[in-house]
Amino acid sequence: MKAIILDMYGVIVKQTGDEFVPYVQQTFPELDSEEIIEPWNKANMGEVSSLEIWTAAGFQGDLEKIERNYLDTIELNDGFLDFMKAIRKEYKLAIISNDSSRWSKYLREKFNINQYFDAISISGDLKTRKPDERIFRLTMEKLAVNAAECLYVDDRRGYLGAASKLGMNTILFNSRNVPYKGDAVNNFEELMNRVL
Repeated sequence: MKAIILDMYGVIVKQTGDEFVPYVQQTFPELDSEEIIEPWNKANMGEVSSLEIWTAAGFQGDLEKIERNYLDTIELNDGFLDFMKAIRKEYKLAIISNDSSRWSKYLREKFNINQYFDAISISGDLKTRKPDERIFRLTMEKLAVNAAECLYVDDRRGYLGAASKLGMNTILFNSRNVPYKGDAVNNFEELMNRVL
């Protein structure tokens, strides 16, 4: 194995993304989840700015501050930094994340984690998202590795299935406590024991 590719939400950060709809509904309880998710998905594909998510929901005023307030609820997962420092000399490292360009950039800069990665593939930048195989292929090209040389780590089973079809090794980061028949870890300490 030459490369480890990590998902962002539910792996690098504690929040899985499932917190966003209830966060918006605290202010706009009348909105159903579809009304909130639709502009969010468009921002994740680079079709609209992330600020338009807030406008579509009905927020007014300083949208950048409103967005920052939400993003500042997001925390790095326990053990992530220790994991990265321990493995960075052993493997090429990458992120594949379904996220808006702005949100991803803000979080990566806030936590100062760009330094650890050889490739960063964000759906809002590339206009393709998991489970589309193109985002996986683009990442492998950037890393100059083939699928069999990669370990892909995600908290969503469907995205692991997409990576597996390409020939990647996969591990579920089980931050959602879901049943899974394949390889799974519960934290970065367990993941480190698998790869070192």
